[in-house]
Amino acid sequence: MEARIDKWLWAARIYKTRSMAADACKNGRVSVGGQQCKPSRMVKEGEVVNVRKSPVTYSFRVLKAIEMRVGAKMLDGVYENVTAPDQLELLEMNRISGFVDRARGTGRPTKKERRSMDAFIAPALGLDYAPWEDDDDDDDVDS
Repeated sequence: MEARIDKWLWAARIYKTRSMAADACKNGRVSVGGQQCKPSRMVKEGEVVNVRKSPVTYSFRVLKAIEMRVGAKMLDGVYENVTAPDQLELLEMNRISGFVDRARGTGRPTKKERRSMDAFIAPALGLDYAPWEDDDDDDDVDS
């Protein structure tokens, strides 16, 4: 059985809309067998589809070539996630530090986000603490 790659990406819920899946194919973010593909390319069962969603490249093995969208609970039989562990680690690091690379125009970080960034960045710099944090308890002087 075969299905169009853009329809399969939409039906497997990898992209929210079919037009988003087609745009991803046109812009070279989807490849099958190491080659970029057009939205009309037919995908077969057993092929591995690579989808680049910044900053991670996901890999999915097609178990069933479908063109009609199915419920989220039925996705186990549609594809198998074979994404490399290093890509998943990169995704986890990006999730933890998601506000370090803020989208343009989202404004300044909130106080909570700033404290989380400081706590994340300090160990990366090899520091036990964030030197820019104020520690009022250490400034107490006995008179």
